[in-house]
Formats: sequence, structure tokens, C-alpha cells
Amino acid sequence: MWRFKGDDLAAARALVDAALESGITLFDTADIYGPDNGEGFGASERLLGRVFAADRGLRDRMVLATKGGIVIGTPYDSSADYLQFAIDASLSRLGVDHVDLWQIHRPDILTHPQEIARTLEDAHKAGKIGAVGVSNFTVAQIEALTHFLPMPLATTQPEFSALTLAPIVSGELDVAMRMDMAVMAWSPLGGGRIADPHSERERAVVAALRRVAERYGVSVTAAALSWIMAHPARPIPIVGSQTPARIRESADAYKVRWTRAEWYAVLTASREEPLP
Repeated sequence: MWRFKGDDLAAARALVDAALESGITLFDTADIYGPDNGEGFGASERLLGRVFAADRGLRDRMVLATKGGIVIGTPYDSSADYLQFAIDASLSRLGVDHVDLWQIHRPDILTHPQEIARTLEDAHKAGKIGAVGVSNFTVAQIEALTHFLPMPLATTQPEFSALTLAPIVSGELDVAMRMDMAVMAWSPLGGGRIADPHSERERAVVAALRRVAERYGVSVTAAALSWIMAHPARPIPIVGSQTPARIRESADAYKVRWTRAEWYAVLTASREEPLP
């Protein structure tokens, strides 16, 4: 929902319907989504709230996730007072009494993880949030928060694509498997570079993806999503398209099956050096 914007309620509903009709049921938004689109803070949540208001049954057909903790000009605040405010404000904009998943968008170095844990526990007990997760946390920050939380962390949300391998290198995917956390991969198409490669490295990665895509009759972008999904941590690619046809096309990722040799060929192209 990062680019979910505008005043056209019918167009907004068409995007939601395109996802649901394709079997995509996880909707990931955030309170900060808005300013990047030239709109106000919370605009994306507010637009989705209008979609819900027009069809009260729609909310129950999805897993609704949002994020908070980014404050323009600060830039991060995970203090108890702010997180309580942020959660309530998101619920108000969305027009719902709870979200299925609430995530800290960026780590706030100045808040002790024990304070964060207490705040999330209180919101969970109050029925405002169903599960808790983190986004852009390091492995150490994930482990520190987990230590103080009475419930398990449900998700971690790193940048991950065939061009961004940090979660593999850092051990975040391994920790996710050990802790049974869902991995929500943002920017799974490398910020658009997989669709429009420029460097030699990007072209090599796309060529390796295309060889598999052509065999299954799908787009390179669908192959790129499936490459992420093939990891045993079972990452969920967060599809950012705001075009109904491309949202539907993303479901083609389920058609692809990777051999080990093909999967490692993409990894090797991205690393730009052979594996040991």
C-alpha cells in the first residue's frame, strides 16, 4: 500500500479487488505512507478506511497490517507514549477497532526494548493489535525485543530481492526460521531495477531470472517474486504495484518451480562472484 493514494474511491477499490481476486490477502500499509506521494501523513490508511466504509464486509476478507514509529523530522520514536498514540491514530484512520498485525517501522535506538515490549503487550491485551512485528531491524535488535516480549514476534520485514541479499548475509532469514517469524520482503523487485536493469550486474541477474520465466511462460517480475519465495524461510514479497493488471500478474509467481542450480545461478549473478 506504499503508493496507495488519491481521491478516486472506485480506483482504490479496484486495486483491492484485484489483489483479493488473485488470492492475495495480506495488505500492508503504514501511517507514514502519504508524504512520499505528495499527500499528508496517514493518507494511505485514510484512503483504505474509506474503502472499508463503503463495504463493511471487505475488512474481514484480508489480513490487515500497518506500521508506525516514523516521525517526520525526528525521525524515529518508539516510546510508550508515541506508540500508544500511533496505534490509536492508525485505527481511527482505517476505521477499524483492531489490526491483525502491527509493526514497528524503523528501530528507535533511544527506546529500551523492554519499554517497547510493554507497550505492544498492552495494545495486544486491549485487542487493538492481533500480532506484533518489526521492520528494518537488525538481528540483534530482533533478539533483544524478543527477549522482553511475552508473545512471539510474528514478522520481520527487511528489504530483500534478487538484487538485495542483505537478509541472507546478515542471518536474518535464519533467525526468522529459528523463531518461526514470517518474512515480509519489501522492494522485492529491487526498486524497479529488475524491470528496468541498467548495470552489468542487474542485467546478469535479470538474464538468469528470464531463463526460468520463459520456461514457465511468466514475466521476469513474477520469476523474481518466486525466487524470493523459494527460500525455506518462505518470504512473502510485498507487491507495491498500483496497477490492477500487474497485481494480478504477480500471482503468476506461484506457477514457477526452481531447481537448485537455477536458484543459485541468480544468487551467483547477484553476488558477482562464484560461491565457495
